[in-house]
Amino acid sequence: MAIIRPFEAIRPVPDLAAKVAALPYDVMDSDEAREMVKDNPYSFLHVDKAEIDLEPGIDLYDPQVYDKARENLEQMIAKGILQAEPRANLYIYRQIMNGRSQTGIVACASIDDYLYNIIKKHELTRKDKEQDRTRHVDHCNAQTGPIFLTYRAQAEINQLVYAWTQKPPLYDIVSEDGVAHIIWSIDDDQTIQALVNQFRQVDYLYIADGHHRCASAVNVGQLRRQQNPGFAGDEEYNYFLAVIFPDEDLHIMDYNRVVKDLNGLTSQEFLKQLEEKFAISPHTGSGPYKPEQTHSFGMYLDGQWYRLQALPGSFNEKDPVASLDVSILQENVLAPLLDIKDPRTDKRIDFVGGIRGLKELERRVNSDMKVAFSMYPTSIQELMSIADAGQIMPPKSTWFEPKLRSGFFIHRI
Repeated sequence: MAIIRPFEAIRPVPDLAAKVAALPYDVMDSDEAREMVKDNPYSFLHVDKAEIDLEPGIDLYDPQVYDKARENLEQMIAKGILQAEPRANLYIYRQIMNGRSQTGIVACASIDDYLYNIIKKHELTRKDKEQDRTRHVDHCNAQTGPIFLTYRAQAEINQLVYAWTQKPPLYDIVSEDGVAHIIWSIDDDQTIQALVNQFRQVDYLYIADGHHRCASAVNVGQLRRQQNPGFAGDEEYNYFLAVIFPDEDLHIMDYNRVVKDLNGLTSQEFLKQLEEKFAISPHTGSGPYKPEQTHSFGMYLDGQWYRLQALPGSFNEKDPVASLDVSILQENVLAPLLDIKDPRTDKRIDFVGGIRGLKELERRVNSDMKVAFSMYPTSIQELMSIADAGQIMPPKSTWFEPKLRSGFFIHRI
C-alpha cells in the first residue's frame, strides 16, 4: 500500500515559471550552470547549485554554499517570484518530448514507505552526494527537487488523471531544449481523496531517478524525528516531494561507455580477446552502430564500428542483474580486459547519456578516448524486477528522458 498526500506547494508565479524551471542540479557542472543562468536571475539553479553565486572554485560542500541556497530561496519568495499555495493540493505534470508524453502525479510520498521498502531502490548511493543533498534540504528547510518515482500502471488512476487534464493547465511552457512542460493543479478534495485511495491499491513505488535526493529527504526526516521525539507522524518532514509516473509512460535511453585506453593491449590483441565472449563483425552500414536488441553492443575502435553479440555461456541468463547488458559488458570486457574494476571511481571510463547521440561517442574517441561502446537500453521492466528481487543495478544503467524540471514545486518541511 503506497501512501501519497497533497501538500502546500511553493511554486512560481505563472508569468515567471518558464524562467524559474531548471534542469536538475546533477546533470551539469558548476561552470555549465553559471553559463546557463548568466542572463536569467530567476533560474532555480540559484537555489539548487548556489555555488554559482559564489567565487568560482569554492568547495561545493562549503557551508557558504548551503547558506547561499537558503538565502536565494528566501529571496525568491520575498520578491514574489515564488508564491505559497494557500491549500494542500496534488498536481499533474506532463512532459512531451519528440512527440511522446509522460504524465505523472505530483505529491508527497512517505519516508516510512522508503524505510520499509514500499518504495523500492535499484541503485547504491554515494555518501558524499547523499550528505550534500541532506545538508541542502536541512539548510533550506525544504525539498527543492522532486524524486522521479514509477509504479505499475492502473487504469483507475489513468482515468482520474485523464479527466482532470481536460481542464485548463496551471503552466504550459516549452523549455529551451524543446520539451513541453504542462502542469495542472488538482484543488478538488474529492478528486484528491480518490487518488489517495487508488494509490493505497498500489503495492510498490519504484525510484526511477533521484536515489540521492530520496535518501537525503529521508535522512532529514529521521534527523527531525530525533530532534522531536514526540512527533505525531503527520509533520511535513515525514514526507518528500515526488512525481509519480505509470511505468507504461516512461522511456529509458541507452547509457553508453567510453574508455581512455586498452590497458596496454594493441587493438588486434584486444579484438582477439573479445572473441572469447562475443561474436564480432564489422558494421558495414552508414553511421554508428545502434544495438537493436538485448545482449548486442556497438564498439567504435580505430575509426571503425563493430557489432558485438554476447555468446551463450558468457553470462547467467537466470540472474536478473548478471543478464543486464551493462553487467555483461562490465564482467566480460571492462573488468577482465581493461582492468576497470569499479566504474564508479575509475577515471579511465566515462559515461555518455543517449540524449547526446552516438556521434558523441565518435567525437570522444577521436579526441580524448580510445574505444566506445554503444548499449541497448535497459527496460523499465528489468529495473522493477531487479528492485523486486532486492538487488542492485550496476552504476550508470539507466538514462531517463526527459528530465524533471526543478523549481515548479518546493515542499517546505
